[in-house]
Amino acid sequence: MPRRPRSLRLAAVAAGTALLATAATGCNAAAKNDDSAAAKSGGKSFTLVTPDPVGQNEFLKLAVDGVKAAAKAHDGTQKVYQSSDTASQQQNVQAAVDAAPDVVVLVGFEFADVVAQQAEAHPEQQFLVIDACTTKTFKNVSCAVFREHEGVYLAGAEAGLLSKSGKVGAVDVLDTPQFRRYSDPFAAGAKEIDAKTSASTRFVGGQSPFDDSARAKEQANSLLAKGADQIMAAAAAGNYGVFEAAKAKGAYAYGVDVNQCTAAPGTVVDNVIKKTDVAVREGVEQVLAGKGGKTVSYGLKEGGISLTGLEDGVESSKCVIAEHEDVLKKVEALRDRIVSGELTVDDPATK
Repeated sequence: MPRRPRSLRLAAVAAGTALLATAATGCNAAAKNDDSAAAKSGGKSFTLVTPDPVGQNEFLKLAVDGVKAAAKAHDGTQKVYQSSDTASQQQNVQAAVDAAPDVVVLVGFEFADVVAQQAEAHPEQQFLVIDACTTKTFKNVSCAVFREHEGVYLAGAEAGLLSKSGKVGAVDVLDTPQFRRYSDPFAAGAKEIDAKTSASTRFVGGQSPFDDSARAKEQANSLLAKGADQIMAAAAAGNYGVFEAAKAKGAYAYGVDVNQCTAAPGTVVDNVIKKTDVAVREGVEQVLAGKGGKTVSYGLKEGGISLTGLEDGVESSKCVIAEHEDVLKKVEALRDRIVSGELTVDDPATK
């Protein structure tokens, strides 16, 4: 998903194998200590493995919050293993499994294959995968996925209400059904407002589609040149290139996963956000209740998908939508129709 900056760190893998092995051993020892503390207190233990360093990554920070909340709720402990590349991802998963916590939580499609291998080798270990799932079903693997297309549809409705040219667009990572969840519904939402709205999509593609700001900016400029004044940015790290292009032309853009308005105040209208903390907390509860091995989908109804504009604190979000209460009221009405089941948003990933 276009949720995080993606970067290739091949040099780090080659140069740091020995260091990574040492780090994995150190993390493993720390996890065992945490588990011992949890056992003594009668609480539960949880380990989170991230695909990238947490740093200022709000998407991953929410996952950390979710694991911390689960540990607090169960008088237990939590451990976070932060990965930096494929090698450390695999080693961190192994370290987490070796520590044998009550639940190993992993965020991202990067872990699908390694979790499948570990789940088969360790049937007693419970896994919770966020924002992805294994191809094969396992009794000890629970998954939480998101219906991003519902939030994108609402962002498209905002674009339709705010557009002056009647032309909107989207810069997407790749031309696949899964990634079209971030572009097709945007067009559909805008056309829900005005059937005459014209919508176009451009794809980043290339050798580094998740981490090519320059290429994303080029695609945004091609949309702007054709008159689009509202652009959905779903280009991962390339979103910043989209924001730059929109700002230079006095146009507007929409972010994903977290509040990206702070990256370009006055340019980013709103964001389709994923609440990974909600998925982690609820997923852990289901596993502990003996209801694991299932995939749960989070959308507007479950509170796993939303817009920054529909959340508390929008006034201080630096999002343009905060200045348009009339638009938000109309979007709230659309959201309620989706939540009630009156309105169904087509999912490109199912086609």
